[in-house]
Amino acid sequence: MIRARFRMALPADIWVAELSTAFPAATFRLLTGVPTGDGALELGEVVADEPGRIVDAIRAHPDIRSLDRLHTDDRRAIAQYEVGEQGLYEFLRGSSLPPEFPLTVDNGAMEFGLTASREQFDAFGDALDDSGLSYELLSLVHTDDDADLLTDRQRECLTVALRRGYFEVPRDCTLAAVAEALGVDKSTASETIRRGAARVLKQHLLGGN
Repeated sequence: MIRARFRMALPADIWVAELSTAFPAATFRLLTGVPTGDGALELGEVVADEPGRIVDAIRAHPDIRSLDRLHTDDRRAIAQYEVGEQGLYEFLRGSSLPPEFPLTVDNGAMEFGLTASREQFDAFGDALDDSGLSYELLSLVHTDDDADLLTDRQRECLTVALRRGYFEVPRDCTLAAVAEALGVDKSTASETIRRGAARVLKQHLLGGN
């Protein structure tokens, strides 16, 4: 299997491309989305200074039919909304292998990952080329080759840290909380995270251990 990550420029007339360009310092995350009739129902997150102001801009956009704000704090807002267009899904419908959620949009470009066989990956690349959209392949990993990339303890530690928000900016979880969840001291948790993260980064960025 192949795990890949892409960055693709979105058509300017898609609402999220328009708003992410208007707020270039913000990060828009589509956590999940489902086409419905002539629109789509989506759950999205905005990470930025004054995220509530950006949610208000989303609500005011003519392509947004309705929006319910679910959470807002100083750096993040989460909302469920109905979109009256399906521009973001036109490419996804034409591909036999849609990207995996969440999708991240910054300044008019969408970043996404997928997992596929070699045949599926080649077909997906052909669909991208045929779309005429500008894109960049950010990373490519053959997962069959990295089954033993992490030790069981490293995988457990990184998974706990990721799920609890240790890698978020700003962090949603402290190192002490990760260590407590794992039943180890802070120095052990720190060393395991460091070694595991180093292995993952080397594999994804440099193509080897």
